[in-house]
Amino acid sequence: WAVSGGAALAPRLGHFFRGVGVTVLEGYGLTETTAAVSVNRPDRQKIGSVGLPLPGVAVRIADDGEVLIHGKTVFPGYWQNEEATAETFTEDGWFRSGDIGELDDEGFLSITGRKKDIIVTAGGKNVAPAVLEDRLRSHLIIGQAMVVGDGRPFVAALITIDTDAFGPWKEQHGKPASATVADLKDDPDLVADVQHAVDDANLAVSRAESIRKFLILDSDFTQEQGQLSAKQGIRRSVLAKEFASDIEALYSS
Repeated sequence: WAVSGGAALAPRLGHFFRGVGVTVLEGYGLTETTAAVSVNRPDRQKIGSVGLPLPGVAVRIADDGEVLIHGKTVFPGYWQNEEATAETFTEDGWFRSGDIGELDDEGFLSITGRKKDIIVTAGGKNVAPAVLEDRLRSHLIIGQAMVVGDGRPFVAALITIDTDAFGPWKEQHGKPASATVADLKDDPDLVADVQHAVDDANLAVSRAESIRKFLILDSDFTQEQGQLSAKQGIRRSVLAKEFASDIEALYSS
């Protein structure tokens, strides 16, 4: 078996690896918690979760969904920064992780997003975009996705097409080999396949959190253009500014 903890592992990948005989034990932790907080065990594993808290570590979920952590492995505070330390701990001494998560009846922890990334729609619904984005990216034809909707009447998404999958897709659907994503982004076959991915992603959330509209962009996000981080995560503030007009178009039509 192997342990994964650097970034979220899509549940479908967990099932895939298990299917080919490789057990991947996903865990979770932060620098401030001396690394691991929780991890799946070989004999107690739940795919899609980051496992059970380690001995000596306590985890609870705040009213707003934030994961709070307590234990001797949690750091005492930031060096010579009392203000930051005070903001990072609750009044009763629990560390605020900044992550949004859930604990199930068996004590398994699941991380559903970052608190700073939470989208609040005009109707007051809190939406964790990572849940939708992870499911969208698991589809072969999709490269990247950014869910939007903060202060808007509904949730929408900007979607890119995977460059490696696009060529075989064109051949399979009888499209010109020279056609670009820009040429085909309104093509009914491509739109239908992306809609299928969106419908699948929406199964993971409530109707109020579901993606109502999407826009296929001309090109994929890249690290070179500053749109992706070193860990290949999307940089929301950069993308929101760069594609502001596209986002407006989703809500004006």
